[in-house]
Amino acid sequence: MRAMEIDKTIDETEAVVEQTTSFFSGIIHKIQDAIPTLLVAVVVFFIGVLLAKLLQKMIKRGMRRSNIDETAIGFFQSLIRVILYTVLIVICLSILNVPMSSIVAVIGAAGLAIGLALQNSLSNLAGGFIILFSKPFKAGDFIETSGVSGTVESVGILYTRIITVDNKTIYIPNGTVSGSVISNYTEKKLRRLDLEFSISYASDFDKARSLILQAIQAEEIALKEPAPLVRMGRQDDSAVVVFTYVWVDSSNYWELRYTLLENVKKQFDANGISIPFPQVDVHNIQQ
Repeated sequence: MRAMEIDKTIDETEAVVEQTTSFFSGIIHKIQDAIPTLLVAVVVFFIGVLLAKLLQKMIKRGMRRSNIDETAIGFFQSLIRVILYTVLIVICLSILNVPMSSIVAVIGAAGLAIGLALQNSLSNLAGGFIILFSKPFKAGDFIETSGVSGTVESVGILYTRIITVDNKTIYIPNGTVSGSVISNYTEKKLRRLDLEFSISYASDFDKARSLILQAIQAEEIALKEPAPLVRMGRQDDSAVVVFTYVWVDSSNYWELRYTLLENVKKQFDANGISIPFPQVDVHNIQQ
């Protein structure tokens, strides 16, 4: 009786071992069968990455030869990169015998989920297209938008990259840029410099006006046409304000601004034109 139980246990153990061995052998055979296909998919992926980079360079070179704006080139490069890598992944999945219907279903479901989760990003993508087609600025322009001012470096799929005057890189969402007021300071070749100079009521206005005009005429970067305008613009409580309008090339705007502020101050000091401080007259009434 005991010998029969031992034989039965041995038979059951052998059956389990045989089933386990058969199971793992099946997995190993499947892996061995899949290795060639997997290797092909890996090789295709790496070749595809190299071809995608090469194609991007060719497209970039072609767009530059067509004199397309650098802003548009950066945006379309980012968009083309996403499209190429998406196509490459689909090809590799097809090589691995993943059914195309399943791939399409997964892409559709993923697209819907991503669209719901990334509504702001889709808004930024749409904003990028609006910027490219409306062209409120281009790479290299100095602009002010959304409380940030600086030189536009590029427009990507989602963000506009701006370099500030103190060399900080600011990334502004395209949706925010396209929906905001944009001041482009370098789109036009010429720009008017507006300055205000205050003199005391006791000073000679005509002399002050003549000194300002002399300071303007001494600067080669100040344009003679359109002619500069220097007129009495306002009479404040303690000062006469002289409005000064000078036209200048946009690239020389800040240089002329700082130079005129410095030189007019020197001219006023040298010729007795006083620049008043705010004054308040206090009358003491005794009862």
